[in-house]
Amino acid sequence: MANLIDKAKNFVSEKVTNVEKPEASITDVDMKKVSMDSISYHANVAVKNPYSVPVPIMQISYTLKCANREIVSGTIPDPGNIKANDTTMLDVPVKVPHSVLLSLAKDIGADWDIDYTLELGLTVDLPVIGNFTIPLSHKGVIKLPSISDLWKGGKEEEKEETKEI
Repeated sequence: MANLIDKAKNFVSEKVTNVEKPEASITDVDMKKVSMDSISYHANVAVKNPYSVPVPIMQISYTLKCANREIVSGTIPDPGNIKANDTTMLDVPVKVPHSVLLSLAKDIGADWDIDYTLELGLTVDLPVIGNFTIPLSHKGVIKLPSISDLWKGGKEEEKEETKEI
């Protein structure tokens, strides 16, 4: 009887291991908004769902590292679903305070940019398997805003505030 149970466990384990899982990739990271206290970057993530049903995304966790140290991290709970048999584009916002960027001054150099690594964990709820995290990593260069970008950002904020009144 124990032999039969072991065979069943091995069979199920093998089948679960070979189940097709969603795939994801970071397609781009762009600066979206400059404000007086921070810069907002957005990562575009393409997630391909091989299933005929939508798959819920439980959370997205992110860590942005520069100069071999973590400068910002966080989680986005329950960001929605991955469309059935399709590729879903996700927009992952990462807000970086200016004070953190200024602490990386020696990495900035003459070219006014910072090398970075963005690590994402996309946790999805797969049928039968349960929660499964898709790890993603993207290396690139953060272009820091110029003084004129900061000025434009402040002007845009003023316009937005005026619209809300």
